[in-house]
Amino acid sequence: MGRWKLPPSGGHMDKPTGIYFQTMTKAEIEERLKVNDIILIPVGSTECHGDAQPFGEDTFLVTRMAEMVAQATGCTVAEPVWYGSHPHNHLGMPGTVIIPEDTFIAYLRAIIAGFWNAGFRKQILLNGHGQEEVIPLALHQFAKKYQVPCLLISLHWPTVIHDYLKDKAHGGPFETPFRHADEAECSYSMALFPEMIKLEKAVDTTPHGFLPPDHVDKGGDVYHAPIKGHEQVGFGGLEVIMTPEGVLGKPSLADPAKAEAGLNALFDYMVRLINDILERFPPGQLPPTDKVTMRDPAEIEAVLKGPLRGGRHIYTIAYPP
Repeated sequence: MGRWKLPPSGGHMDKPTGIYFQTMTKAEIEERLKVNDIILIPVGSTECHGDAQPFGEDTFLVTRMAEMVAQATGCTVAEPVWYGSHPHNHLGMPGTVIIPEDTFIAYLRAIIAGFWNAGFRKQILLNGHGQEEVIPLALHQFAKKYQVPCLLISLHWPTVIHDYLKDKAHGGPFETPFRHADEAECSYSMALFPEMIKLEKAVDTTPHGFLPPDHVDKGGDVYHAPIKGHEQVGFGGLEVIMTPEGVLGKPSLADPAKAEAGLNALFDYMVRLINDILERFPPGQLPPTDKVTMRDPAEIEAVLKGPLRGGRHIYTIAYPP
């Protein structure tokens, strides 16, 4: 057992508990920025996860993760991004809401700009869905467009703790390989929001591709196969045809105990990351302006000061975001 209490007592998205940006006032945020100016932005999706798990599973995973880390560190959490980008094979699955990549990237870029303008210049986008190849584009596009000092991170939680998501044949706790809506994902959900899981309704599937299975990673870059899941098209069929149950694997084998060690490792890492950032760059401090941008120093000073303190807002540099 680790030091983190699982499952948590519930979510905080609609509660005035000092965790979510949207539940706080202007005065409260101003005080928060003086002691911790990091914001966690959960980025999830709305997609089919079968009969046992909710459509918002990916989002609830990262919101509950972010809430626990925020309680331990004092950082702020943004209300989540509910709709995401998807691999092509999810196309057409009822209940799966697919946002085109260019729209999704622009949306994330605008969110980053908005929170930067609010004073949160250190942002961790906590990704809970198979869009790990898309989110970094938003970070880099923001950096190219605005060229302002910041710290931006795209953190894909399965990548952080990949060894804890493996099957027993590869040293992990699970009977089956890590995949969409499977034994592992359902176990993590049961450890974080058991009230939403209907395990008695679980329907198992036996997914298969068209080529030998060792070529392509099965999800989350957990096994470090030569080809990541998002680096190919045509190695498998459409979900709506091949696994209309909405599941790749055996969620019936899920057990929250199988997720505890991985969650403890994830939370410990996120706390260390946040502490390392704040130790190097305390609240109000950022990477040195003269090292990270070639914009006019007066222009940068104005937007760093902000529009309510005698400066300017970030959109004087570029709009639309």
